[in-house]
Amino acid sequence: MGTRLITQRRGKGGPKYKVPSYRFFGAIKYPQTRTKLIGEIIDLINCRGHTAPLVLIRFEDNQFGLIPASLGARKGQKVEAGEGATPDKGNILKLKDMPTGTQIFNIEKEPFDGGKLVRSSGAAASIVAKTKSTVTIKMPSKKTINLNPECRATIGVIAGGGRPEKPLYKAGNNYKKRRARGKVYPKVAGVAMNACDHPFGGTHRRTKGRPSTTRRSTPPGRKVGLIAAKKTGRGK
Repeated sequence: MGTRLITQRRGKGGPKYKVPSYRFFGAIKYPQTRTKLIGEIIDLINCRGHTAPLVLIRFEDNQFGLIPASLGARKGQKVEAGEGATPDKGNILKLKDMPTGTQIFNIEKEPFDGGKLVRSSGAAASIVAKTKSTVTIKMPSKKTINLNPECRATIGVIAGGGRPEKPLYKAGNNYKKRRARGKVYPKVAGVAMNACDHPFGGTHRRTKGRPSTTRRSTPPGRKVGLIAAKKTGRGK
């Protein structure tokens, strides 16, 4: 009888694969406002669950905002948010109010969702085009996406750049680093496993032994490989 696949175990959950909530200081969020607000950075936070330092901002209406720190942020710095805010580094504006070419981070995918994109240390996206209905953003991966002009973002570059440049030296360090955020390390190829552990395992050679495409309705113990693939092979 075969054992559970790692995809099944991760899907079920459990202490090994859950991200420990105590490592996170709080949820990243912007203040809920449509008018201009002025706030002050009251603390810089080293959160173990995030790759970048965070800033805690208290606004004049006693709302609090928690966002990744922009490069050069300091305690006591004034931050503007909402309609009419100045397009300066560290301020929170709607995409439609920012000039083309502005570097931004912590971008909302939908208006007032608090910020979902570009939140890792040293990262920044840029505005490359604007129309009445969309704003085109160039992501750090060089991919471009179109967003609602009402979405908000923070101007600047996230602090903590250069973090990946420090070598890990040994696999144990990488294991602990990824384990802290609920990631699996090391990743073992299915063809390298035993037959009881994976549908692609059980041979002394790196061949799958069966088609790697799988139906959407396949049961969980066999649902591996290219699931419901529309096409396979190298694109022309």
